[in-house]
Amino acid sequence: MFEMATEQHPISLPPYPQMIMAAIEASNDANGCNKTAIAKHIESTQSILPPSHSTLLNYHLNQMKQSGQIVMVKNNYMKPDPHAPPKRGRGRPPKPQGDSSHVAIPAPSVSPPRTRGRPPKANDSSSEAKSKVSPSVPGTPRGRPPKKAKKESEKVKEATSVSA
Repeated sequence: MFEMATEQHPISLPPYPQMIMAAIEASNDANGCNKTAIAKHIESTQSILPPSHSTLLNYHLNQMKQSGQIVMVKNNYMKPDPHAPPKRGRGRPPKPQGDSSHVAIPAPSVSPPRTRGRPPKANDSSSEAKSKVSPSVPGTPRGRPPKKAKKESEKVKEATSVSA
């Protein structure tokens, strides 16, 4: 099996990124050139291509696009404009990982873990002073007071007004 691989003549091709850049430069089009034009240019310049040429071309086009060597605009590949600002990715940029010698990072405070629920009311002297200034009526229940019971005279007035 190993001898079969040596029997085939080795394919000596320039690297795919180099062939792709040559195809884009040869097109001389301001809009760039699409994938089929790049493939046709490579096929015309190279006599022998591997059977997986289309897969390799797609792979290298995507790699070059991801790395920023080429730019894709409206299905056409072209060289990036050197004067254009660098393209930012989506989302919030990461925090810089540089030296943090100029930023003072406070030491984490060691405190006991907080308990669940609402914290208890603080019994400080200012709240006691307020309660002494305006004393509340002792024994007064909280909330809305109950309805008062109607007197006999009010019941008679209601009955006469309803029947009239």
